[in-house]
Amino acid sequence: MRPRLSGNKLKAYNNLIRDERRILVIGDLHEPFCLDGYIEFCQDTYARYNCNQVIFIGDIIDNHYSSYHETDADGLGGGDELDLAIEKIAQWYRAFPVADVTIGNHDRIIMRKAFTGSIPRRWIKSYNEVLGTPNWNWVERIEYDNVQFVHGEGGTARTKAKNDMMSTVQGHIHTQAYTEFHVGKNFKIFGMQVGCGVDSKSYAAAYAKHFKKQAIGCGVVIGGHTAINVLMDL
Repeated sequence: MRPRLSGNKLKAYNNLIRDERRILVIGDLHEPFCLDGYIEFCQDTYARYNCNQVIFIGDIIDNHYSSYHETDADGLGGGDELDLAIEKIAQWYRAFPVADVTIGNHDRIIMRKAFTGSIPRRWIKSYNEVLGTPNWNWVERIEYDNVQFVHGEGGTARTKAKNDMMSTVQGHIHTQAYTEFHVGKNFKIFGMQVGCGVDSKSYAAAYAKHFKKQAIGCGVVIGGHTAINVLMDL
């Protein structure tokens, strides 16, 4: 039964129940080094904005032990880090069992190492097989409502949006969270950086200890026309 509303309250209610995509965009996780409380924050944001779809913007897993950069000799070994990451990703999968995932540079480290070692692709298991996420759709790029979603290794969201002349949502840059519109005579596009969920105090994030503070947050994209940054209270 529809509530008895009028004026702005009726408009707000109609906007809330309108049949359109309301996408929660979850920032880089880098499991098992995600910040405590970030998953609950994302669940609360999903409910608050009445979302009906989820996109993980990439770097689901950190793969610190196998990084091309220096790793912590006192950190977890490869098997232990992977086991812990799988355990923590299982919590995300229970919370959001159907989702798109844009593949990040940390996600593809193992495939890059296999390529470096001349190992044929057929020897490598899929992300879903390894991480236990059968209903997640892993992609390099995906588009909804004339908005493209990418991990963002090629620069900032504002630059990508301008270069492609297309609204763009991305992660990758942990210290930035913003939405910036670019308006011309015949078009309007936006670039959105969604922030991340990385625990900056973890040893895997030691490389960034002298950087700006991490922007812990996520994003919501409604119908391709509205983009909202939501930052976590810390």
